[in-house]
Amino acid sequence: MEIIWYGHACFRITERGQASVVCDPYDHGVVGYEPLKLKAEIVTISNNSPGHNNLKAVKGKPYVVKSPGEYEIGGVFITGIRTDARREGENNKFINSMYLIEYGEINVVHLGDMHIVPTQTEVESLGPVNIALVPVGGSGSLNAAKASEVISLLEPNIVIPMHYATPSTTIELETISKFIKEMGLSEVETLPSLKIGKVNELPEETKVVILDYARK
Repeated sequence: MEIIWYGHACFRITERGQASVVCDPYDHGVVGYEPLKLKAEIVTISNNSPGHNNLKAVKGKPYVVKSPGEYEIGGVFITGIRTDARREGENNKFINSMYLIEYGEINVVHLGDMHIVPTQTEVESLGPVNIALVPVGGSGSLNAAKASEVISLLEPNIVIPMHYATPSTTIELETISKFIKEMGLSEVETLPSLKIGKVNELPEETKVVILDYARK
């Protein structure tokens, strides 16, 4: 399995012989970064904001998952679970879905634009989580403190932070250093992508891995 981060909340997950997944393709005119030109058999959309639902960025005719439920596409099992959060200053509810993406024995959860710490019921409905893609930069999603709390509930083997300030972002977000400090870490490994062969290659203790966002 390989996980590549393209910035903001957008990832591409691939595994030989199985369908590839793109999560939350963004509109670069809204969030920054370079325009996306991706290809995948499946696209998951956590919410309808332009930073998460730019389907035009994904070529072909992918199967689009944008609501709660259970799906099986190309040997990949996906479970969508709705999380609701009220944004400050708004009367309407902001609807977000998190997705558990199962590639054989390895389970990846993408939390989308999660804003509040999930309930115990929501956490239990996910089952075991090996890799968690977690927003950490606030501004409508989890901030560093809440992200740390969510991670303690999920107990994943690997955490990949997303949705934080980088030199390419054009929206106001907290930096990754605040999250690292909140987690009590002094050093964090940075990789161009995460590659995992088998579930037994995963660390036993929760490990934070920072990914460089892909550039042309």
